[in-house]
This record gives sequence, C-alpha cells and structure tokens, in this order.
Amino acid sequence: MNGTWSGPVRDRSDPARLLRQETVHVGGKWRVDVEQVEIAGHQVTRDVLIHPGAVAVLVLNEHDEVLLIRQYRQAVGMFLFETPAGLLDKRDEDPLVAAQRELAEEAGVSAARWETLVDFYNSPGGSSEAIRIYLAREITDLPHGRIVTGEAEEMDLPTVWVPLAEAVDLVLSGDLGNPTAVLGILAAWAWRSHPTAVLREANCVWSAREGLKALGKLPAV
Repeated sequence: MNGTWSGPVRDRSDPARLLRQETVHVGGKWRVDVEQVEIAGHQVTRDVLIHPGAVAVLVLNEHDEVLLIRQYRQAVGMFLFETPAGLLDKRDEDPLVAAQRELAEEAGVSAARWETLVDFYNSPGGSSEAIRIYLAREITDLPHGRIVTGEAEEMDLPTVWVPLAEAVDLVLSGDLGNPTAVLGILAAWAWRSHPTAVLREANCVWSAREGLKALGKLPAV
C-alpha cells in the first residue's frame, strides 16, 4: 500500500513492539540478535547485527584535496581507498576524540578545524551501525608520522591526496566504493557547491547514536 506522506521529512525514532529477542552470536566487536517484532499488525522475525558504530574523517587541505588511505578488507577481498575511520569500541568514548585519534593513527596528521559533515546508518535493513563523518581542515603533519597500532590490515596504510573534483569522478565511475569515502566525498562536494550550506559543529548532539543507546542497540564494550 502506497500513499503520500504529509508530515515532516525527517528520520524519527519509533521502534516496533518487541515480542522476543535472542542473542545467537557474540563476536569480538559486535553481536547478532534474532528479534521477533510486530510491524503493521504482522509478527515477523529479523536478524539484527548489533554494532558499536564508527567515526570517519574527510580530510580536506588548503588545495581542496581529499586524503585517502589504501587498506585491505577481508570481507570483500579487496584493497579499498578509504577515509581514516575507526570503530567506537571503547566505552563512552567521545566520537570526536575517537576521530582525532584515528586520524593520527591511520594518516599521521592532525587538524585544527573540525565540523560534522554527515551522519548515516551503514545498513539499516539489518545492522545498527551508525557512522558520523567529520570534516577536518587546517592540516598539520605529525612530527614522527602516523602512530602505528593494530595488526595485519592496519600495518601498511599508504596515503594519497586527490583533488576533490577528481574524487567525485572516481565515485561516480565506480572506482571508489568504501561507504565513508563515497558519502564523505559527495557530501563535501555538495557543501562546496552550495553557498548557503552550513555544517554542524563537531561536538553537536548525535541523536542517531543516542537513540540506539536507548534501544539497547549498541553492544556492551
């Protein structure tokens, strides 16, 4: 049944009635729940990946170039060009602090100017993963380069600066597929192209993540 929506065009928390919930898997970073819920008078069962969420950083220098890192991803068996990013897997860590840490660890730079670029759900059909992408500007190289942490995929992370307009072309041609890179690049281009667009402050309320906390849709880390 289709109709015309007459209300405000804005995402809103309105959880379906939960009838039964069972955790069927607990991994190192996330868990999988099987939930029976009532939606529009129908009882249905849904598998839900309970994810801690993540932050990413779209780095833009004074030449309007975007910083990308090349990293291997086992789930797709590919090397992807990505924005610096990381999981929010430390209890109650401030997302902005996490983003600043990831920028140092993965790219070896710091930024003096931070703003919130875009918030999104990575795969809301089956996952609670919420991601915030920050815009970082006024870039400075760290004196001793990147702070190497982690193992395997995180040991070697070569970087490249790409003009923003060229990065947009790479997205539209299908040469870039990492979600934070795609969304960050397109959002930055939209912001640059829209003279009256105003970005949110870096420490603005992340209502999506607060809603997930209230619903118990974040793993206990």
